[in-house]
Amino acid sequence: MDSEIEQELRQLERSLEQRLEDVRAGLVQQYSADSKEQAIERENDEVLQKIEESVLTELGQVKNALRRLHAGEYGICESCGDEIAFERLKAMPFATLCVDCAEALERG
Repeated sequence: MDSEIEQELRQLERSLEQRLEDVRAGLVQQYSADSKEQAIERENDEVLQKIEESVLTELGQVKNALRRLHAGEYGICESCGDEIAFERLKAMPFATLCVDCAEALERG
């Protein structure tokens, strides 16, 4: 089971790294000489920067899940120490909190 989880996490990691590479390639393109085109390109850069931030966050979560897997901590809630439900891990393989603790955190 751990090898399947690791394969899934590694596949997600590769996918995110490729997406990050694609986003960064879009960020280094030259601006056109036309000022109207430049305005649109700068707006596109803002969107790409937000996507980059999101991908970096998710990539960090995946790397943390891999670290937890190798440390024998994967699937254990960081807050209460209970097992994280399989369904939750299937939907979000980098989850570090069980449903109850995640909901409690959201409520504040």
